[in-house]
Amino acid sequence: MSNVSSDLIWEITRANNSYLVKRRTGGGAQFSRDPLNLTNKHSRKYDGFLNEKAVGIQPAEKGGVTLITKKTKHHNRPASNKNEVLWGSNKSGPKIYKGIVNYTAKQGYRADLRAEAVARASALRQSQQPKKDVPEKKLRGPKARKATEKESS
Repeated sequence: MSNVSSDLIWEITRANNSYLVKRRTGGGAQFSRDPLNLTNKHSRKYDGFLNEKAVGIQPAEKGGVTLITKKTKHHNRPASNKNEVLWGSNKSGPKIYKGIVNYTAKQGYRADLRAEAVARASALRQSQQPKKDVPEKKLRGPKARKATEKESS
């Protein structure tokens, strides 16, 4: 990493950075647009631009999920300091989740972010599924009896 500690960078950029989204509603909540932030919360733990080893999950272009990991070398080369692993839409959910856990574990990425990575991948996969039509509600009880009596008479 650089000669400056990540704690110092956090203290400097905590109040203002390009990924920060401040909301006046909801108690003044602060969110992050950082692609390497798994929960989109503005906090030291989840900020990807700050941590040496960061993990991000993004949707793939044609369905599926892309795992983005930050390389520890070449931190001053933004174009080449990321690895991307793609799981297409033809892969099942458990295979994708196991692949995310295995990749992050074998490469030595932060173990505390594995559950958040799997949760984000699961949410992305669920959002990519087509929505089912809501069936028409059936009347039950006395209202149903009255409706059938009117139809039969």
